[in-house]
Amino acid sequence: MSDTDVHDLTAFDSLTTAHLADACMRLGIPVRVAPAELAPLAPGMRIAGRARPARHSGSVDVFLEALERATPGEVLVVDDGGRTDRACVGDLVALEVARAGLAGILIWGLHRDTAELREIGLPVLSAGASPTGPAAALPQPADALERAACGEHDVTAADLVVADDDGAIFLPLADASAIARAAAAIRDTEHRQAAAMRAGTSLREQMAFGDYLRARDERGITFREHLRAIGGAIEE
Repeated sequence: MSDTDVHDLTAFDSLTTAHLADACMRLGIPVRVAPAELAPLAPGMRIAGRARPARHSGSVDVFLEALERATPGEVLVVDDGGRTDRACVGDLVALEVARAGLAGILIWGLHRDTAELREIGLPVLSAGASPTGPAAALPQPADALERAACGEHDVTAADLVVADDDGAIFLPLADASAIARAAAAIRDTEHRQAAAMRAGTSLREQMAFGDYLRARDERGITFREHLRAIGGAIEE
């Protein structure tokens, strides 16, 4: 995916984060996901957009500065170090982000004003809520707008953020098109398998599981090797 088509994300509309994680594994691309505690404020929420990082030091001005650089469709990725003693994003920041046309906010930390955020309707993921805001502000790091940590991963403008009810995944923009194609193939295979199960063909039958057990005993192959040989997609 080039810079010219970075905002054409229609290929991701029907791809779940699970499909994308499996696609990364199939392509040998590191799977980078947000910590499991990051959850959407509302079920059914989806986000897909280029990352716009912002490292919080106790003041909202870093978010406003990030928006000065942002373009519509991006995702504000807020790094508050995973702190659980304060919230760093509330309703006013969310309103400003929505007015700027961004696709959502991902917070490695806490939010507040939960009722107002739900009313605003902007997709938001965070590690939880707290009524208290920062007690003090520290000097802003020189690279506060260049990278944001989210758990063990650093996120930059070279990343695509995709999020849904299962959480968030960070994809290198340079590989986004290849990941989307692989994820679509996995999705289509899984849909065919589910349809066949509903029609009466068990998953074991579709996977030729008896053949696998014999091949495992005779040749020592793994289940993943068997699945790739027959075009299965249940694991990568």
